[in-house]
Amino acid sequence: MYIGSHKLKNNLVLAPMAGITDQPFRLLCRELGAGLVVSEMVTSNPALYKTRKTRTRLIHKQELEPRAVQIAGADPDMLAEAAQFNVKRGAQIIDINMGCPAKKVCNVLAGSALLKDERLVSRILQAVVNAVDVPVTLKIRTGWDKDNKNALTIARIAEESGIQALTVHGRTRACGFKCDAEHETAAEIKVRVSIPVIANGDITTAEQAAYVLNNYHVDGIMIGRAAQGNPWIFRQIQHYLETGKHLPKPTIIEVGQMLSRHLEHLHRHYGEYQGVRIARKHIGWYCKQQQNACLFWARISQVECATAQLSIVEEFFSEQGRLAA
Repeated sequence: MYIGSHKLKNNLVLAPMAGITDQPFRLLCRELGAGLVVSEMVTSNPALYKTRKTRTRLIHKQELEPRAVQIAGADPDMLAEAAQFNVKRGAQIIDINMGCPAKKVCNVLAGSALLKDERLVSRILQAVVNAVDVPVTLKIRTGWDKDNKNALTIARIAEESGIQALTVHGRTRACGFKCDAEHETAAEIKVRVSIPVIANGDITTAEQAAYVLNNYHVDGIMIGRAAQGNPWIFRQIQHYLETGKHLPKPTIIEVGQMLSRHLEHLHRHYGEYQGVRIARKHIGWYCKQQQNACLFWARISQVECATAQLSIVEEFFSEQGRLAA
């Protein structure tokens, strides 16, 4: 799959997820088979560029190309400037967020709230595309609610504005993440536009990935929550698409080793105080299927030292290995 002049190694994309798809997680997912990873959402408000949160989201060293950064906002000029700002710092693809359903985003008329104003959508897309020399992509939902599903109209606006690829999350803004995702909308858009269309939402297994690609004829799929605690999912899907067979699941030892690597990178990336706290949610995702996970969580969630956090995780997985044996 191509995005502009960038040829991806496959059509499996890691979704941008605030507070999750930081550089440590992106590096793991690329290593384990993702063809493209997209950064956490970066604000278009220049007053926030120097905050610690934004600064850590702007780090792209060591990452494979192409490097994709998602920006969010509602003002065309500010978004255009944000695109230029991020390109200067290494972004090779700019993705515009019009899919986030979070209230704190929609309350400032950004994210999926923008789908209500098609004229503003057009102004934003044209402003960003004209501001940078790298490909610009767009992520949307199917519409505002079940009575206002305008994704096809937005897709046509996107194509006319020069957007190079479109990701469609198969829910409306009103759905949030509660109802089942549908991919009929993405399939219809694929028939009507010439740019690559990527389907997103409720793709959690290799079989589901193959089904969406084969039955809806989209160009690619985007994986979000299914990769939490399971960065192997990209390798598993790619193998299944190529062979029709399943890769063995990672062993308990492999899971423990990967989690330890992930934690070490989080500690380096954020520093000990913040890194230990951010690591907790990842530990929970990696460990939720293991024996005695509740007792382990009660212990690990109180730890505030990076060395102790790593030591307890390693001890837990050693015990899991003995139980499995």
